[in-house]
Amino acid sequence: MPMSHKRQPWLRPWLVLLLAAASAWGQQTTPPAAVDSLPAPTLSESRRLVLDFIVAVVDDDIITASELRDAARSAVRQLQAQGTQVPPQDVLLDRVLERLVLQRLQITAAERAGIQVDDQTVNAALADIARRNNVTLGALRQTIESEGYSYEQFREDIRRDITSARLRQRMVDSRITVSDQEVDSFLAQQGDRDQREYHLQQILVALPEGASPEAIATARTRAQEVLDRVRAGADFQEMAVSYSDGQQALEGGDLGWRRASEIPSVFAETVGRMQAGEVSELIRSPSGFHILKVAEVRGQDQRVVEQVHARHILINTNELVTNDQAQLQLQRLRERIESGADFGDLARAHSDDSGSARQGGDLGWMSASDFVPEFSEELLSLGPGELSQPFSSRYGWHLVQVLERRSRDNTQEYLRSQARATIQRRKADEEWELWLRRLRDEAYVEERPLT
Repeated sequence: MPMSHKRQPWLRPWLVLLLAAASAWGQQTTPPAAVDSLPAPTLSESRRLVLDFIVAVVDDDIITASELRDAARSAVRQLQAQGTQVPPQDVLLDRVLERLVLQRLQITAAERAGIQVDDQTVNAALADIARRNNVTLGALRQTIESEGYSYEQFREDIRRDITSARLRQRMVDSRITVSDQEVDSFLAQQGDRDQREYHLQQILVALPEGASPEAIATARTRAQEVLDRVRAGADFQEMAVSYSDGQQALEGGDLGWRRASEIPSVFAETVGRMQAGEVSELIRSPSGFHILKVAEVRGQDQRVVEQVHARHILINTNELVTNDQAQLQLQRLRERIESGADFGDLARAHSDDSGSARQGGDLGWMSASDFVPEFSEELLSLGPGELSQPFSSRYGWHLVQVLERRSRDNTQEYLRSQARATIQRRKADEEWELWLRRLRDEAYVEERPLT
């Protein structure tokens, strides 16, 4: 069904909350001296403006010092916005460079897979960020540039994140299946723990696939040293920034809020015994050694939802059908319905939504929030039996009619759907981590001296 809407995975929290973070970042537009002091080659100033130098070779690509400096600036601002102490220069640059390497490898893998993200998709993502921050695109751009960022680079960061999300969907997510038996077993095992949610933080000391016993022992010792320092009072987020190999290292190892059922199976039993503020023992997984902290715990209430039963007719716009033509066609269909024509018959004959057209445009019972905002707003404005005027969404032009409304205790259905999504996410997260580790291990990466 083309109107279904989910939170986009490529919209990282620090991008979505850009405006809120602006006050924390203040007016600083240059990073600490440690970042700007990244050495440059011994060249005249005029030549240095033209020539950059290579800090890493990644297969057939390169990473330059200027790219590393820019990424380090962003990382510093992000840490400052979080209130996390910036690590020493060598640690910061090492973490940022590793992130750039992984990003470069993902982009190359996406190109090989034929994955492309066009400007229209990037524009839609930027519009979504602006809408969720209640600002115009112009104001969003002004805020980004006032914080010292290049708007064009910001666009390319969005494009890269969407590309990475599509790569993950292609290589991992689309291959994960979840059976009804898995859902039943999962819910039976959860018990009342399913009612709790955990705010988790992680430090990962990574291991390559097929690591030798010596490498495993070395990693275990390093992880234990980090754990000992945390237990002795070291700040968990700062230790994550300095020592974690996880993808969230520069976010202080923050994994966000997870329902008990969303926690990877290798961690679930340990986390289920922990209280807010506790730090786990070392946990071994195929990715390495993990240290988890439960920052907060909260419960879950009964879920009562407002649902709407609606039907619609969709007209897609394309090279042959303009916006004006689609709107006019729906206006004429609306007049026919008002004159007594059957909505279902017209939907079957004219709607471009093949999924619902066969049912006379019937969308069944759903929550308004299950749809994209433009569609949701129309549903919320209509009473039972009311027919909308033609309106547009990112999918085309619509005519919608609300048939009924109801309040429903959706707790059990919600738990089952969440369980299925959680199992899928758990499997996909674990497989994605391994996939990235294999991608990194199999790549040719040459890091060059910064002096």
